[in-house]
Amino acid sequence: MIRIIPKLDQTALGALLGRLQSRSVGLDSDLLTVVATIISNVREHGDKALLEYADRFDDVRQSVADLRFPKEELVRSAERVDGCVLAALREAIANIRTFHLRQVETSWEMTPAVGITLGQRITPIERVGLYVPGGTAAYPSSVIMNVVPAQVAGVERIVVTTPPRALTDNPAVAAALLELNVTEIYAVGGAQAIAALAYGTETVPRVDKITGPGNKYVAAAKKLVFGDVGIDAIAGPSEVVIIADDSARANFVAADLLAQAEHGEDASALLITSSVDLAKAVQLELARQVKTLPRRSIVGNSLTEYGGIVLVDNIDEACQLVNKLAPEHVEVITREDEAVAGKLRHAGAIFLGGFTPEAVGDYFAGPNHVLPTQRTARFSSALGVYDFMKRTSVLRYSQTALAKSAGKIAALAEAEGLHAHGRSVAIRNEDVKS
Repeated sequence: MIRIIPKLDQTALGALLGRLQSRSVGLDSDLLTVVATIISNVREHGDKALLEYADRFDDVRQSVADLRFPKEELVRSAERVDGCVLAALREAIANIRTFHLRQVETSWEMTPAVGITLGQRITPIERVGLYVPGGTAAYPSSVIMNVVPAQVAGVERIVVTTPPRALTDNPAVAAALLELNVTEIYAVGGAQAIAALAYGTETVPRVDKITGPGNKYVAAAKKLVFGDVGIDAIAGPSEVVIIADDSARANFVAADLLAQAEHGEDASALLITSSVDLAKAVQLELARQVKTLPRRSIVGNSLTEYGGIVLVDNIDEACQLVNKLAPEHVEVITREDEAVAGKLRHAGAIFLGGFTPEAVGDYFAGPNHVLPTQRTARFSSALGVYDFMKRTSVLRYSQTALAKSAGKIAALAEAEGLHAHGRSVAIRNEDVKS
């Protein structure tokens, strides 16, 4: 089910890394062509296109009146949620809100010289669209992770799109939305929902930024509408890399690899270890534990295609490989977790110690679980309050201050061949002198 790859087997390691990279939606030209057609149709035909796609893709006959999901239906669905789940949702919301409150930025001003005031104004994005997938990918935790930072930022209007029947079939998702007081919901799924949020239809409002997970069609649509609207990221399949030495418990490590693999057949779960004994023990544990999982077929395919146990000579080599992979999640289970973590330059989130499985971050701890995937941790970060804020520069010069800088500004403008720029400064000096 999962291979042990010796360090010296560069061919096998290279093949695995190649398979991981091949999952990018940006490399699928056929997919992008299909999605571009959907987006164009929604832009041209609005609600009519949404109804046609609901019939075609979701096997649901809708009228225009059905596009807005009624609050009463949301309440009815949420009432079916298990009491323990509801209590857990409420505590998770509180934890996540507490963490994200630390991220709030404030406007500021400075006076670098007499007559000069410079500053930065921090304001929230006005309208944000959240895509909530349906089916087995409908996760209340993702709703919380997207809505809470937007609310903390002060976003005025949060609009949700989700496939028809999604909220009826998933009371926990309905309960999460209700607990967060998000009730503007449209029963639209797939790439057509992203198009509707990006460009608006007669019913679905246009937003300024779109966030939320989805399948490859949703990811491709977000890629194509970016620029006309902001997006959180073009998310790829989920991934975890576990760095472990011989102090790690094999059953813990195997359980975490399986937890990652059950996300989907294209999810990636890797163990990088300096211990041959641990590698063999984890391999046995995987075979034992997978038998008890309802999604064992998905898990098996994920581990076969995109999983692996990579043997290295030492933990420093493991860190080097992780920095090359720049993965979404990294678990560090070693004798010196903090020291090892200090060597990791590229990771979406780092989980330290044998009692911090990825699941605590996925659901409950507080940090956001919307993380960079497919090596984008090299240059991007977890979703946060800052993703829902705008930073506007504010400048004020007095006449005297401008006069002191005018010659230098004009010199720079003329060096760039932009003489009107220089003139716009000079004319003020001339006006003052006259």
